[in-house]
Amino acid sequence: MTEIKNKMEKVKLGVIFGGMSTENEVSCLSSLSIIKNLNKEKYKIYPIYIDKNGKWYEILNIEENEKNGNELQEKQEIENIISYLKKLDIIFPVLHGLYGEDGTIQGLLELIKVPYVGCKVLASSVGMDKIYSKIIFERAGLKQAKYTYVRKHNNNYIYVDKNFNEKILDIEEIIEIILKEQKFPMFVKPSNSGSSIGVSKAKNKEDLKSAIIEASKYDNKILIEEGIIGKELECAVLGNEDVISSCVGEVKSAEEFYGYDAKYNNQNSRTLIPADITQDQSKKIQEQAIKAFKAIDGKGLSRVDFFIEDKTGMIYINEINTLPGFTSISMYPKLFDSVGINYSDLLDKIINLAM
Repeated sequence: MTEIKNKMEKVKLGVIFGGMSTENEVSCLSSLSIIKNLNKEKYKIYPIYIDKNGKWYEILNIEENEKNGNELQEKQEIENIISYLKKLDIIFPVLHGLYGEDGTIQGLLELIKVPYVGCKVLASSVGMDKIYSKIIFERAGLKQAKYTYVRKHNNNYIYVDKNFNEKILDIEEIIEIILKEQKFPMFVKPSNSGSSIGVSKAKNKEDLKSAIIEASKYDNKILIEEGIIGKELECAVLGNEDVISSCVGEVKSAEEFYGYDAKYNNQNSRTLIPADITQDQSKKIQEQAIKAFKAIDGKGLSRVDFFIEDKTGMIYINEINTLPGFTSISMYPKLFDSVGINYSDLLDKIINLAM
């Protein structure tokens, strides 16, 4: 479909952003950056906003609104969503988090047979769920930090062991089990959440208890990981079958860990591209990033996050992001820019892979 279309005819590209997740605002920032960098000679762009209540809107005059800083003021509700989407050639879902990065929008687009950018339903759902991506990475032989899987159950919690045996326990009993399996510091995360929302660092039992309670506000599945003291690294991948990787970048958080505020609000957080690691370490991370992407049946694009432990130099995979941030400061476009693929060309490549 890429070159079959008349060269004078622009590709009708829908860019869907916002969404019902806690990452609505980040999604808006990503979409504005993408729309700004898309080749306007190639694409007729249809900006589509989903608000936090799930209402769909067509955004009018987005370039003019963007200049004024009021990018969402001129909008018109879409009455027949399916008909609207089916008139488009391709969709670029820029929806981070739940209801966008987790296979739900992908399933809708599969049903109505509209091509779309990025991972399909399986990879999107598995990549979004930290517990289940860990299970697949384990099967793929990728080294990970020690972790414990817990589910919220009414006022209690369910401890799930490595063989999926379950025990219903109160929070104090859950903490005692975790302390037998891991050492402090620990990171407590909602299994289905992005941009580090709901993530806490625990240095003692009191921290651990409050962190589990906090994570359970965002998801009933909770991941508790033993902290790795070392460098935090990211590698971008691009492709369907013939997958390429970017160089490796290093995150230098201005805070104790790279949480939501450190990522988006703290100007002192920075990235180092390429990372300050050996050539051998870089090569291994690039290979493991592609392996992780293929292990979840990834398509199009992803960013894969790693740690290198200070004491041992061991590489640990952290997680995969099947729809990484695309803001002006996001690592995914910056990593490929550093190896000679600029933002606009990168978007073309991603769209062509989907077509």
